[in-house]
Amino acid sequence: MIKVAIVGASGYTGVELIRILHAHPEVAVTCVTSEQSAGRPVSDVFPTLRGRCDLILEPLEPVGIAEQVDVVFTALPHKAAMAVVPTFLKMGKDVVDLSADYRLHDADVYGKWYEKHLTPELLPQAVYGIPELRRDKIKEAFLIANPGCYPTSVILGLAPLLKGKVIDPKSIIVDAKSGTSGAGRGAKVDNLYCEVNEGFKAYGVGGVHRHIPEIEQELSLLAGSPLTISFTPHLVPMDRGILSTIYSVPTGKVSAAELITLYETFYEGEPFVRVLPEGVLPSTAHVRGSNFCDIGVVVDERTGRIIVVSAIDNLVKGASGQAVQNMNLMCGLPETLGLDFLGIFP
Repeated sequence: MIKVAIVGASGYTGVELIRILHAHPEVAVTCVTSEQSAGRPVSDVFPTLRGRCDLILEPLEPVGIAEQVDVVFTALPHKAAMAVVPTFLKMGKDVVDLSADYRLHDADVYGKWYEKHLTPELLPQAVYGIPELRRDKIKEAFLIANPGCYPTSVILGLAPLLKGKVIDPKSIIVDAKSGTSGAGRGAKVDNLYCEVNEGFKAYGVGGVHRHIPEIEQELSLLAGSPLTISFTPHLVPMDRGILSTIYSVPTGKVSAAELITLYETFYEGEPFVRVLPEGVLPSTAHVRGSNFCDIGVVVDERTGRIIVVSAIDNLVKGASGQAVQNMNLMCGLPETLGLDFLGIFP
């Protein structure tokens, strides 16, 4: 059995990792940490785990944690992860980092959007963990930068168009919506029930959302040249889910049927990407609780624009599920192991 630590287990991505790994046939979660809840059973913090995972939450002591396990998931805020990841790597542990700390290749770019990077020497070692595009590199990696939730939906939604040079890279507009769990479990006034219920709002408007450099970095690699996008996120009063509606201008005449064939060919054999038939569009309700990304494609004949709609569960394919997918690849296991479960409906 592969012994796993979940560092930062008292957040939503932490408990989602426990939920998924509990059913993984080759993994045993042997260590969970939390600074605020150290000394308590994790099942006290998350009663859904009672009787199935009653591990005691430990304080974050990197050396002691590394001595217990083979793989470490760091489900920590930015900066907190980079303070401990170097120790895990020095002790020979594979690390899947769910923070933003190793997603950006350029330390100066990270500093512009976050703060000064403490371990820039590790950035070249980190592999951006989107398996559909980086599978071979992930298999050889020791440090995986697990993608953000919005970026996962956008990158998977646009990859076939950019790789195929079907669209003008300068024309991309992304209108994305997320459930409230995307903001984390911390107590914030903006996320209180009365603040979000019966409401629908944009935030991070005007090119200031921190996922923008991550999205642009990966899309630029796909396009083969630097690009800039318009990206506007919205908060939806639901627990889970991301729906990204992506607009772009084609470089030539193209039909919806041709685009769907392009997507089906590009994602052929991919276990967690479902390209929907012509005339069918994704819903967050149909990926909730699963590791799937559903993609629908439409051509607006009136404006000539291509419209791609991409749906994921932000806590699964957008975070913890993709992290387990990456771990499977790193450890030489079947990629779908522990993840081949269906969504929850209704």
